[in-house]
Amino acid sequence: MEEVIEQLREANEPVPVPLELPDEDLLVEIEEELFINIPFVFKEFLLTVSDVVYGTIEPVTVTDPQSHTYLPEVAANAWDLGVPRDLIPLCEHEGDYYCVEEDGTVVLWEGEEEIVGEESWESVWHWARDVWLES
Repeated sequence: MEEVIEQLREANEPVPVPLELPDEDLLVEIEEELFINIPFVFKEFLLTVSDVVYGTIEPVTVTDPQSHTYLPEVAANAWDLGVPRDLIPLCEHEGDYYCVEEDGTVVLWEGEEEIVGEESWESVWHWARDVWLES
């Protein structure tokens, strides 16, 4: 995890208006808004690297309700499209959604097929290393 955080920090691209990291209280508010518990490992991810901007993949954020990556908005759109309600979107990419399961595993929901694909990652950190940093 620490190695992935370091790699993401090094890859972070400068932007005119940098994102902010959330605090625990904000994550509680987001959980209440979504009526779902955010898995611990996903909370860690949001608390430590949700301000990173890198490549073409844009993981969800929770500090700016006006952002196109704002978790409650991304989740509402994903669930409307058929993503199972027990999956929390981590990232929308080309009509597909990388989602976090209750146990912290990341799966790919394929929009065209409207199914959860076979590919999965042990955690958001494995996904960040294998998908986000490779984009």
